[in-house]
Amino acid sequence: MGLIPEKFLEIFAHKKEELVAKKLLGSEEFDGELGEIINPYTKEVTTKYVKCDIEDAKKALDIAKKAFENTKKSPLKQRIDWINDVARKLEERKEEFAKYITLEVAKPLSQAKIEVERCIGNLKICAAEGYHILGETIPTDAENGVKTTSFYKRVPAGVVVAITPFNFPLNLVAHKIAPALLAGNSVVLKPTPEAPYTAYAFAKLFIESEYAIKDALSVVYGDAEVGSTLVKSPIPRVISFTGSVPVGKIIIQNAGIKKVALELGGNAATFVESTADIPYAAARCAVGAFANSGQVCISLQRIYVDEKIYDEFAEALAKEVEKLKVGSPFEEDTFMGPLINEEAAIRAENWIQSAISEGARIVAGGKREGNILYPTVLADVTDDMKIVCEEVFAPVVSLVKVKGYDEAVQKMNNSPYGLQYSIFTNRIDLMQKAIEDFEAGGVIVNDIPTLRFDIQPYGGVKLSGIGREGPKYALEEYTEIKTVIIK
Repeated sequence: MGLIPEKFLEIFAHKKEELVAKKLLGSEEFDGELGEIINPYTKEVTTKYVKCDIEDAKKALDIAKKAFENTKKSPLKQRIDWINDVARKLEERKEEFAKYITLEVAKPLSQAKIEVERCIGNLKICAAEGYHILGETIPTDAENGVKTTSFYKRVPAGVVVAITPFNFPLNLVAHKIAPALLAGNSVVLKPTPEAPYTAYAFAKLFIESEYAIKDALSVVYGDAEVGSTLVKSPIPRVISFTGSVPVGKIIIQNAGIKKVALELGGNAATFVESTADIPYAAARCAVGAFANSGQVCISLQRIYVDEKIYDEFAEALAKEVEKLKVGSPFEEDTFMGPLINEEAAIRAENWIQSAISEGARIVAGGKREGNILYPTVLADVTDDMKIVCEEVFAPVVSLVKVKGYDEAVQKMNNSPYGLQYSIFTNRIDLMQKAIEDFEAGGVIVNDIPTLRFDIQPYGGVKLSGIGREGPKYALEEYTEIKTVIIK
């Protein structure tokens, strides 16, 4: 592992210490005791951030509560222009933001650039949805003959607390704060501790915009105590969280009577049916399983393969994995870099060894070097192995042999999670059956369950979460319905 390339250092203005994420309490930023972010690949300090505490969280909430009096009265046009302005500014600095992502979480630069492009598109879609925050008239005389002028309208919910993860430190922030602000709320953002500068720089685009509403957005960094303070407070009316199931459960237990939106674990699965295009399916499954080192909620973790093509598919997948370049995230052609920390890599390695001891075999990968776990394909995996029962969140995918569609569906649905599933087949009848039979928030036909478009509703069933993201659908999470009757 080498040092950070020179081409990345220009964003430090020749002094890395200048890349400091300050706490943003409304429109003001503050210094304080600094923490450090160490790049998972180089092990160098790349950014610093001002540590926040419980008092900072309380101040941010108080500021947001006062700001809501203005945000809810602000013209919708101003908020639409605000989101569009941020999209324009981000587009002007997209190379810079991609480097922030790679510096902080070691996402391969090519994938960091894709995340920034997605974020720009996401913001534009969000702004356009501002023209469709609609109500509806209600014919009350249809009920009992009493004619009134009745309708409902959507109004901002209030203060929104947004808590985001490390795996998409830019676009997942946008998925929360852009629709929340567009709807007329004020927001307190607690970004991932692993990428504070990415969130800080993004928040500054909002705060410094000519269309910004004063104090509408605050940013605090911190540990579980800061998050708990935000969640338990009576001030927020919406908590939006993306992360693990255990933390999601804690939020539900502590939030009280509020709107809560949770995007949690996935354990995504696909079924490769006997009529599928095997080379295509194998190539796509390699991408779905190993993009971002498997650190994606909809990363492909379970592949159920018809026994007629099991061996052929396993061989094809192994060949596709061999093509993936693993190494420095700073190089444009790297497909997979390190996991977020060595603890995550060791944990996944232990799960692999446990599966092998229970009868699984390695088809590809299995090697670990520090934070890097090479893309691993396991065959002969059975239903009772931990590697398929829980979300591994690492570059590991398991092949499970099945007799056909019915067995595949039963095994896929036999999971506490249900975010996205997919099927590879050329049979139209099975495509139609899968859409109805798969117990998941999303079903993909002839592609990987890792496929997501930001314009679509996104979320899961069972332990995979509550509510939906995607600009149009997030607006429903961040607004309340107010009914009006005029006699």
